Amino acid sequence: MPGESDDLIDTFYEKKSSATELKMNPPIRQSPKAKYQIFDEQEFTRGREILGNLIVNGMVTSGGTDLDWLIEHNGGFVILEFKGFHNDKINIPFGQMIAYERLHEKLNQASKCYMYFIGTDDIDFSNPDSKIWLFEMKQWKNGTIPKNNIDDFEENQARQKKFIIYRDYLEEISVEQLRKIIDSHWKSFE
Repeated sequence: MPGESDDLIDTFYEKKSSATELKMNPPIRQSPKAKYQIFDEQEFTRGREILGNLIVNGMVTSGGTDLDWLIEHNGGFVILEFKGFHNDKINIPFGQMIAYERLHEKLNQASKCYMYFIGTDDIDFSNPDSKIWLFEMKQWKNGTIPKNNIDDFEENQARQKKFIIYRDYLEEISVEQLRKIIDSHWKSFE
C-alpha cells in the first residue's frame, strides 16, 4: 500500500514543520481588554490641543511637564513616568527630576509612594510579554542609578541640562511583571 505510507510520511513532516514554525514564530499573547478606554478620542485630542495652545511662540516660558500615570489608593501612590530610548539611553530634564524627587519625598512623608521611571522601545502594552526597563526613585536617591549629565557617546562633552540614564543600569521586565508590581503596591495600600 504505497499511498498509505506516503500519507503517513507527509503527515509526519507537516507536523514537524509546523512545530518548528511555532518555535521560530511563537504566537503573540494578548492581554485582556484594557480596564479604561478613551471613549471619545476626538474630545480627548481636542482637550490636549486646547492645552497645547496655552504656551505660544513669543513667550519666555517653554512647555511644561506632566505625570504620565498617577495611581492613588487609600492615600498610597504609584507614579509611572515613561521615557523612550534613544541610543540605549533615556533623558530626564533636571527640573523634571527635581520635581519628581520632591513629590516622592512629600508623598512618602504623608503616606507611601512608589515612583517608577520606565524606558521603552516601540512598545505594545497589549502584549504582556513586551519588554520594558525600569528603575524606582529609591534607586535614584541611593545612587544605584548613576546621575550622569554627560553623554559618553557624544563627541561634544558639554554638560547637558538633563540626566542621561543608560539602559544597562535599568532592570528589564515584561509588561505582565510591571502589572504584578503595580497590583502588589495597590494591595499594600489596603
